[in-house]
Amino acid sequence: MFAATSRRLFARLAVLGFASLAARSAAAAPAEIDPRAVKKDAEIACLYHCDFGDPARFGQMLTNINNHLSVYGFDPFKAKIVVVVHGQGLKFFLSDLTGTPWEKDTLDADLEKRIAALAQYGVEFFLCKITYERLKIDRAKTRDAGYVRFVPSGVAAVGELQARGFGYLKTG
Repeated sequence: MFAATSRRLFARLAVLGFASLAARSAAAAPAEIDPRAVKKDAEIACLYHCDFGDPARFGQMLTNINNHLSVYGFDPFKAKIVVVVHGQGLKFFLSDLTGTPWEKDTLDADLEKRIAALAQYGVEFFLCKITYERLKIDRAKTRDAGYVRFVPSGVAAVGELQARGFGYLKTG
């Protein structure tokens, strides 16, 4: 009984701490991580794959993630979710679209708020460095947020996480 209560307390503290960390790290550039270092540290671990630029589809993916977390009481110890982003999906994580293939697009500010809200429950977003290089996008255009990290390759991260037991989901 005490272990379950302690776990819930630590989960809530972790969420609050993560939100605080995200706020403090707003001035820091997104870090790079090795997907092999990502641990499946929850009973359920899933990756959502985002390589599309359609705002309605992206919004649906965010709704799916919210629904997914709701089943587990938004407890990061019960469900770990990461989103691997490459290709056109990067546009949702840029602070400025000028000089990109999407510079004529307009982003809905509500999507950014929804991303940040999910991050409060431990959702992490891994962005592909190869896509930045291929499209000649300056990584400094990436929104400063503690829940955004770079991975060397988005598709390699998808494969690595699947090999480590993360379930694969894609909104289509």
